[in-house]
Amino acid sequence: MLEIGGNEYTRRFGRPEGSGRRDVNVTQSEVLHIGAENAAATIVGDLTSADHIASDSFDCILCTQTLQVIYDVRAAIATLHRILKPGGSVLATFPGITQTCRPDRDHWGDYWRFTSLSARRLFEEAFAPANVSVESYGNVLATVAFLEGIATEELRPDELDLRDPDYEMLVCVRAVK
Repeated sequence: MLEIGGNEYTRRFGRPEGSGRRDVNVTQSEVLHIGAENAAATIVGDLTSADHIASDSFDCILCTQTLQVIYDVRAAIATLHRILKPGGSVLATFPGITQTCRPDRDHWGDYWRFTSLSARRLFEEAFAPANVSVESYGNVLATVAFLEGIATEELRPDELDLRDPDYEMLVCVRAVK
């Protein structure tokens, strides 16, 4: 398992092998970060040019809210494809409608906002189109609440769960090599 930036989702949703749980078993967890200052990083490198990472290395790669801060997003996706084992999956999320992320923008850039169509086309350049699935989440109320800083607890689940393709707040991709 490779997670970009930190291993929060791997720890939260992955289960150690032999735990008896029927969900995901993680036998090894790695964290890729661009800088060695990240204490969680087990691999330091730039996702756009990570030649030091062997091809076909990972069964699963979690790339959440990352590609929007990488200018050469095509090179990053090509690297994700290269380091993924055959049959492995990349799970990626992107912001759709959102404000800029000032800390990221000031530190290394905040370049892109994606739609389900742009995310699909980018991933289909590296992965077989039949192996790319894209979902989007959001609606006008959820988007306005997010932009205004309204907590999810202030809205009913049915207000948040409604999906409107005209208000893609979060775009998610699963791509299989």
